[in-house]
Amino acid sequence: MPEFVIGETDFLLDGRPFRIISGSLHYFRVHPDLWADRIDKARRMGLNTIETYVPWNAHAPEPGTFDLTGGLDLDRFLRLIADAGMYAIVRPGPYICAEWDNGGLPAWLFRDPEVGVRRFEPRYLAAVREYLTRVLEVVVPHQIDRGGPVLLVQVENEYGAFGDDKRYLKALAEYTRAAGVVVPLTTVDQPDMLEAGGLDGLHRTASFGSGAAARLATLRAHQPAGPLMCAEFWNGWFDDWGTHHHTTSAADAAAELDTLLAAGASVNLYMFHGGTSFGLTSGANDKGVYRPIVTSYDYDAPLDEAGDPTPKYHAFRDVIARYHEVPDTPPPPARPAPTPSAVLGDPVFLLEAPQRWGPWRSFEELPVFDELSPMPRLALLRTWVDGPGVLVFGEVRDRATVFVDGVRVGTLLREHHERALPLPGGRGELLVLVEDEGRVDYGPRIGEPKGIIGGASVDGSPLLGWEVLPLDLAALPSAPSAPSVPAPVAGPVAGPVLLRASVDVPASADLFLDTGEWGKGMAWFNGFPLGRYWRRGPQRTLYVPRPVVRAGANELTVLELDTLLDRAARFVPRPLLGHTEA
Repeated sequence: MPEFVIGETDFLLDGRPFRIISGSLHYFRVHPDLWADRIDKARRMGLNTIETYVPWNAHAPEPGTFDLTGGLDLDRFLRLIADAGMYAIVRPGPYICAEWDNGGLPAWLFRDPEVGVRRFEPRYLAAVREYLTRVLEVVVPHQIDRGGPVLLVQVENEYGAFGDDKRYLKALAEYTRAAGVVVPLTTVDQPDMLEAGGLDGLHRTASFGSGAAARLATLRAHQPAGPLMCAEFWNGWFDDWGTHHHTTSAADAAAELDTLLAAGASVNLYMFHGGTSFGLTSGANDKGVYRPIVTSYDYDAPLDEAGDPTPKYHAFRDVIARYHEVPDTPPPPARPAPTPSAVLGDPVFLLEAPQRWGPWRSFEELPVFDELSPMPRLALLRTWVDGPGVLVFGEVRDRATVFVDGVRVGTLLREHHERALPLPGGRGELLVLVEDEGRVDYGPRIGEPKGIIGGASVDGSPLLGWEVLPLDLAALPSAPSAPSVPAPVAGPVAGPVLLRASVDVPASADLFLDTGEWGKGMAWFNGFPLGRYWRRGPQRTLYVPRPVVRAGANELTVLELDTLLDRAARFVPRPLLGHTEA
């Protein structure tokens, strides 16, 4: 069987020097029916390896579960890589960052506030060991010494940006070896964090997007022997809601890639193909201001969100061809997507008879989302107030819209550090719609709870006697469509409201849903969760992958939480990801 080891200056495959030219492709951000297409396009760009993270929280959304089906079938993904004649790098974390909700760590893990986060703490490590055992049961049979594609397995992820607990890293390495991993183990860190995040015995690699020559020199100082590798060559970047769409120069990125390859280094492009954070899987950052991340993970990558080659794809292919043979048939350019249209109708107002969405649960004090099982991403909270007065929450995570007797009083945003608003006079029902906009995926706020933190008060008096109704978002597309009260059939509509449209498409194809005239919410296409939209941008379109689009009639479901200005459901020929900094 083949052997892959770390030599004095190179990776060695069956004793011969081997350079890894890899690209990041997250199976969990691509519809599984499109995996083979994306892998083939990586091969045709000249890559010989595919790298992927493994998101613990996607595979284990609740304790005691581990889902390896459908879009989480890692075994099938690795087999497709092998079928394409390519190799694989697996990065199981347990922390992955990846602009993914909670950095991939399950929120249920931190229901016990004593559980450690990314450190040598027994309860955390016990859960991590169980997770690694489960995921490596899939990976181990695919190692190269068994005829599979897996060359490398990474331990943790950019740990130097978080801590320097060597006992923790050593425990992870031991768990990985005990699970049967025999291929080389690596770590990755930014060049100025290599000492804190590395561990002797694990091969250090670096992450950066520019200044390749200097950063490789820094890496060599920390990793004096063995091959140099930039395990995350940042050829693009991600977007936050309310900022601009990030792009990088194809020429500049190609020049940096050329510098890396000319130096003899191995490389992993982050990202080769970003894909989409379908559903509500995007994370957030909080470095003093909370910044939720958009649904699209296009990343200005060589292969765009819909899997089409960009100028960066061709520029990188030209660079790689200077050093290695590449296939002579690049993918064809993108064709315009179909542009059907429909009208959203059948409004179902969430606040009219909310018990249709599930039972209310009673609490004396207001619970955080993490105390509920399953944990909601959206929930209704209600009690009674005697106004007027000033309503104050301890902290809002992340968006709270307040109603009194069904009338909207205001919306509080975490990113604005808002937590108070005045209430009108008279006794009435206080109802709060609270949305989790994504758990922090980087830094010390990983693992923090969601919902209303620290309870609520009016004029300093605690509000008690709450009822909570978590909304099962997965069930909303199949909810009853008959409106509960008469509503106009056209024009703007205020949420929270569920609307539907039948969309006719001549044949299965990728689609781009234009949400520019809608407010804030989420959408499903034939029950498939497309993700979150928000008028603030920069992202304006939601990508609909062709495997979920049927020839003929299709059902679009929209949950509008704010105000929808136009009930038209329009599709456009190209993605609209927003204005750029230039």
